[in-house]
Amino acid sequence: MFKPMIEFCAGNMHHGTDQIMQRFEQDERFEVVEYGCLGNCGECYLNPFALVDGAIVSAETADELYDQVLKALDQQKADQQALDKLLDDM
Repeated sequence: MFKPMIEFCAGNMHHGTDQIMQRFEQDERFEVVEYGCLGNCGECYLNPFALVDGAIVSAETADELYDQVLKALDQQKADQQALDKLLDDM
């Protein structure tokens, strides 16, 4: 099974996302990558954010971002399970 990918922008670390990135790096369930730029400069300037399997997840604070990333991962898992069930029922 593949690991969900969580991507961080080096330019966003001033929001405290460096600490969040380190927390996710310590968890072997996730693939964590830091890039110099993710090309989302407007979001990067305004809020802590990360890409979760390519989808932008942002929050008001870095701690909230951690929770939002976990919620996004749970939602992706639920969506995948629903799709798998739908395909199995065909």
